[in-house]
Amino acid sequence: MDVRFGASVEEFLAYLTDLGLDHVELKREYLEGHPDAPTPDDLGELADRYDVSITYHAPFRDWNMGSFNDDVRRASVDQVKASLDDAVTAGAGAVVVHGGSVPHRYPEWVREKAAENARQSLLECAEYAREVGVALCLENQPRSGDKRRYTTTPDDLADALAAVPVDGEHLGVTLDVGHAKVNGYDWREFVDRFGDRIRVCHLHDNDGTADQHDPLTEYREILETVPAAYFVFEMKAADDVARSVGADVPPLDAELAVDG
Repeated sequence: MDVRFGASVEEFLAYLTDLGLDHVELKREYLEGHPDAPTPDDLGELADRYDVSITYHAPFRDWNMGSFNDDVRRASVDQVKASLDDAVTAGAGAVVVHGGSVPHRYPEWVREKAAENARQSLLECAEYAREVGVALCLENQPRSGDKRRYTTTPDDLADALAAVPVDGEHLGVTLDVGHAKVNGYDWREFVDRFGDRIRVCHLHDNDGTADQHDPLTEYREILETVPAAYFVFEMKAADDVARSVGADVPPLDAELAVDG
């Protein structure tokens, strides 16, 4: 569920289960922005009622675990820890996290501090994930022309994980196949490299020029090959989920208008 979705969580759960799907990932931006967002307790009850599994996506729009501003770094870590706490309450299986970034244009000493802050932040969050018993899953990000991101390549992702001495059960991987594609990598390279450490898989498509998050219809091989516990159609619009699975159903907004 993206902050751009107008539906409530329950409306979206009814929609996706009608499509034959059984998992929902909630971005914290959605939960902060929607006026009817459920509490973690309520979310757990909704998941039981609709018989779906849950993952959380830790906030990233206004937060940066690799910020060279130490106050921002610590506040970002607190946001991830809060997501882990909510995941425990809701019965979620994992929390997806981004590894931080720093602008390319900044001087080397700033970029060095930002990289160390990103490592320290991931360590603190992974240790907390181990403490509360929910997997924290580091996502491969798309490249940025403005910012250095630390997990855009298989080598970089491996280095980020190796720098944090927390077991794979509690510090896993989110494989984003669209991000891999726009960066010029086949998603299979990440499977070969990280294998069973992949707990979450984000599904979306692009034309190779930008991170467009288009519907992905050719996903069967991914489901059969990626050893993830959770697969997520990460779309900009709820109706693109239906387009991905080839379902001939009314758009979600139209359904809401009829129901209203």
